[in-house]
Amino acid sequence: TSALRAGAEIFHVLKENLNKSNLSVSVGDEGGFSPEISNNRKCLDIIVKSIDQSDYKIGKDILIALDVASTEFYRDKKYYLSGENLKLSSNDLIKYFESLIDDYPIISIEDGLSENDWDGWKDLTSALGNRCQLVGDDLFVTNPTIFNKGIDKKCGNAILIKLNQIGTLTETIETIKIAKKSNYNTIISHRSGETEDTFISDLSVGISASQIKTGSLSRSERIAKYNQLLRIEEENHKFIKYSGSDPFKRFL
Repeated sequence: TSALRAGAEIFHVLKENLNKSNLSVSVGDEGGFSPEISNNRKCLDIIVKSIDQSDYKIGKDILIALDVASTEFYRDKKYYLSGENLKLSSNDLIKYFESLIDDYPIISIEDGLSENDWDGWKDLTSALGNRCQLVGDDLFVTNPTIFNKGIDKKCGNAILIKLNQIGTLTETIETIKIAKKSNYNTIISHRSGETEDTFISDLSVGISASQIKTGSLSRSERIAKYNQLLRIEEENHKFIKYSGSDPFKRFL
């Protein structure tokens, strides 16, 4: 309950700050803001400012997770950050992430490198795997065979689980079991084209995922998942507890 409250409060302070800067506060299909800000550090500065103004301690009460979706700007073995006019190699982008982690309380980076950049992923994990959760989404696509390849290559230390990505609950649970056996963190995730079905909330608790990714605190198909988690907590508070920062202890 307290974590959800914190997210909601910061969300609304962030909206006020975007408004004050004459930036768009319309939300995308996952309920998040999408203002036109070309510089990544400016985005993080606004988020950090909003956390501080919400009276939460940055780096203690609140940590930041990034979903980079780097496959979208990867071509010819280079990463093009057009907003910052940068053309980076895998190693350059790893150093870029390292500088962000040095300056901001970033605890998780999803799809930091392209799904086609396996060598880069290995280098990323070697460089930052003890400081930050490195999540494979496009890289592993909830597929046991591909995931096992990534584990063998020492790529990442966490996997995003999308139930309808692999297609069956049986295959999804198989992938989750592989993650737990290999000491990879597991995040149960929504998809962009969501409904108000709340099964992923039940799944995240049922398999003790400790993390869920289900969008921002706006739009009914996102709120439905959080409401289900609140109901589960209320009905089972004697038997289960909120994981909090437990999944990140090895990085803190």
